[in-house]
Amino acid sequence: MTYLIPTAEPFFFPGSAKTGVLLVHGFTGAPKEMRWMGEALNREHGFSCLGIRLAGHATRPEDMIRANYTDWLASVEDGYALLSGAAERIVLAGLSMGGVLCLTMAAQLPVAGVIAMATPYALPPDWRLNYTEWLSKFQPYLPKSSDPPGTGWFDQQAWKDHVSYPQNPLRSIGELNKLLTVMRAALPQVTVPALLVYSKDDLYLPLGSEASMDYIYNHLGSKRKEKRLISGSGHVLTRDSQREMVFRAAAEFIHSLQA
Repeated sequence: MTYLIPTAEPFFFPGSAKTGVLLVHGFTGAPKEMRWMGEALNREHGFSCLGIRLAGHATRPEDMIRANYTDWLASVEDGYALLSGAAERIVLAGLSMGGVLCLTMAAQLPVAGVIAMATPYALPPDWRLNYTEWLSKFQPYLPKSSDPPGTGWFDQQAWKDHVSYPQNPLRSIGELNKLLTVMRAALPQVTVPALLVYSKDDLYLPLGSEASMDYIYNHLGSKRKEKRLISGSGHVLTRDSQREMVFRAAAEFIHSLQA
């Protein structure tokens, strides 16, 4: 039996029957990191907002180890199907790996637009990525960082209240690498409007914010695509100190799709 971590539950805020926003959290994260964004978009703009829980997340790290990247894609597809019953047009919005999932599914689902925040395009080259399933039998977890806890966060109170697994399951890193390969292949097939939001102060994003943003931007098939590079925020843009700026950028983008 699995149990959800308290405060990390998925959420649904009903609103407009015209526009829904599907919010997707990141690797080892939980719906909680998208909740403030969902609350703001629903309260201030009336959008119906659904924050999903990706398979294996927000319970125990052991549950994540059993999940494959296809399970995470299926979680997004399930969320889309649910939200389709409450809204005519749907915008996908994802943070970090959630952005990877949203960009990938935007090539397959009839969505109105996609928002990708702090989204990687690749992991650093490492021979172990080809053998993670085997290596994980001997070392199931890797530390997230050698830095002190909370490093990279500008809003320390938000960090203290943040929910995520404390370590990275090694097998899951291999699944993330497979997912990134799928996303890179899908980018040219994404034709809906896209908004990319990154922080230049993100210390966690592999290969850097601007390189990640530019690669994704340059390979998107969308005729309309926008880049927003902010400062004063760490990796978790939806909870750190510049979150209100991120919410406003997302709302402006979503409203523009209705014009």
